[in-house]
Amino acid sequence: PSSIFLISSSHSLFLLTSGLGTAGLPMVTRERRLRRKIKYYFMNPCEKYHARGRKPWKLILQIIKIAIITIQLVLFGLSNQMVVTFKDENLMTFKHLFLKDYVDGGIAPYALYRQADVYDHIEYVIQQYRLLHNITLSNHEYEEKHSVYTPLLLCQEFYRNGTIYPSNETFEIDAHVDTAHVPALSSRLISVKITFVLKAINLQTVRHRELPDCYDFTLIITFNNQAHSGQIKVDLENEVDINECRQWKVTGAYGRSIYLTVLFDCLIIIMCIISFALCTRSVITGIQLQLEYSRYCRKHFSKELSWSDKLEFVNSWYILIIVSDTLTIIGSLLKIAIQTKVLTSYDVCSIFLGTGTMFVWMGVIRYMGYFKKYNILILTLRAAFPNVIRFICCAGIIYLSYCFCGWIVLGPYHEKFRTLNTVSECLFSLINGDDMFPTFKNMQQKNSLVWMFSRVYLYTFVSLFIYMILSLFITLITDTYDTIKVLLPFY
Repeated sequence: PSSIFLISSSHSLFLLTSGLGTAGLPMVTRERRLRRKIKYYFMNPCEKYHARGRKPWKLILQIIKIAIITIQLVLFGLSNQMVVTFKDENLMTFKHLFLKDYVDGGIAPYALYRQADVYDHIEYVIQQYRLLHNITLSNHEYEEKHSVYTPLLLCQEFYRNGTIYPSNETFEIDAHVDTAHVPALSSRLISVKITFVLKAINLQTVRHRELPDCYDFTLIITFNNQAHSGQIKVDLENEVDINECRQWKVTGAYGRSIYLTVLFDCLIIIMCIISFALCTRSVITGIQLQLEYSRYCRKHFSKELSWSDKLEFVNSWYILIIVSDTLTIIGSLLKIAIQTKVLTSYDVCSIFLGTGTMFVWMGVIRYMGYFKKYNILILTLRAAFPNVIRFICCAGIIYLSYCFCGWIVLGPYHEKFRTLNTVSECLFSLINGDDMFPTFKNMQQKNSLVWMFSRVYLYTFVSLFIYMILSLFITLITDTYDTIKVLLPFY
């Protein structure tokens, strides 16, 4: 019987047969036909063009798609940047308007320490809200419902009952939380919240030929006394809701610009649908060819293909392009809805467009792989990936152990170890050699035992991960690269 070999290369996979068997001409013809189909399937676009004169439509389409999708992303990014700037600047404006003696970039937390100051700041917020029209430099307005302005709400939370006597080290407390609308400071006070809604219109988009949005700013000023430490922290939160303005009139080139933008987005959607269809057809063709080859091997050689051989027929680059096209289509539809003021989901749209564009650009690596000198990166990543995953799993266990230990031991004495999230960020920064000295220096020396433990903890972590684990990781990639470099002439 014939023996069949699959030889993988950077851009093709050849089916070789040694001996054609004795089953007669029909079997030889089927083998040759199958061999040609497999060889042609694994050719790159240039080889297909030279073999059959088939123009590389998918390659041309992908190049055009990369250009127009990048333009779309840049245009949306500039528009989204105006939205983010408007929200950030309004938040800073509200802090200066409603927080008494607020200073930008203060190191110490904005907090109060005396009862008189708390009453004074609450009264200041109410007074500033009442005089809003006389003090604001923007087009801020009160919210209006049914021709009536919505009022400012003041609510305090406190424990239902309780008596506390620190001098006798005795207390009695009812943990149920009640609310009231008249602020009264006591030892049972948990927080005081002042809530009101302001409206504004983002007019800066007019200069960029975009229809302005109407904004609802729900401001929540919180006087936080949950710690009952004598320090009441004051914070201003701004919840933003973007809506389509009810009545508007813009003269100039706005109408023409919005229609051109929507038409451009529709063009991208059409191109992505075509790309999606072409790549899906190629994936289906590969699966059908794999099934045909599997039946051939089973029938003539009584052998089953391994999963690695089967996956050779599934082009992962096509899968990546299909995912990218799907994300881009969804993002473009959301962008059209935003442009026409049907939706205002800027964050959701940015996630779809950003991820889709990232995958489109990653797909460019496929075409770089047609050149041997550039293909070495792809081959190295592909060969090293299984070992890298195993290595990361083992190193991740050690990393998590340090995270939990640092959080529970050093958390009370170091700001960077207060939460698991900040611990992970701090340790990851240490691995990359960033912020190392401040991490050592900012450790409080109130407890000598904990301070000594922190030194052992940090020194062992830095030594283990930087000098051992990170070096082994780099060695793993380097060895794979050297191996691929030696074998590259045979690919």
